[in-house]
Amino acid sequence: MHTITRLSTDDFDRSVKSLADLLVDVVAGGASLGFLLPFDQDAAVAWWRARRPAVAEGGLIVWAAHGPDGVAGTVSLALEGKPNGRHRADVVKLMVHRDARGRGLARALLATAEQAASQAGATLLLLDTVTGSPADHLYASAGWTRFGVVPDYATSPAGVLEDCSFFYKRLA
Repeated sequence: MHTITRLSTDDFDRSVKSLADLLVDVVAGGASLGFLLPFDQDAAVAWWRARRPAVAEGGLIVWAAHGPDGVAGTVSLALEGKPNGRHRADVVKLMVHRDARGRGLARALLATAEQAASQAGATLLLLDTVTGSPADHLYASAGWTRFGVVPDYATSPAGVLEDCSFFYKRLA
């Protein structure tokens, strides 16, 4: 069983190492999250620490799923700050540790982000993921609409070009 909690700035600061451990695991497992191998703990910690100002300012909301072995998953919601886009937000960096997959945790994290986005007044959510990946299937099955596929959009951690699917979901 996992408990999903929204991280305050202080919680975020205390969780950076655990979030970095998770990030290293999912990148090592082949998840295309914007990083290339080799990818180590120091790089992951630096990446998470660079998110702190956005967390402190409220433009980035981060949740962590805690289980018996620590942080098993996370998802973030990036709220749009531009006046003409405050009705939308981006779901970013949905990650589940390889040892915790297949138990519905990704779906629970996604639902948490969707609910928070609605409560924050967002009526449109956006995200992207590798075409044909487990995440691609998750989003399609969770009611998201694919609005395009861009070939060779990004590289996998191993440096292989991969297609990317772009999704949206209306909340209202």
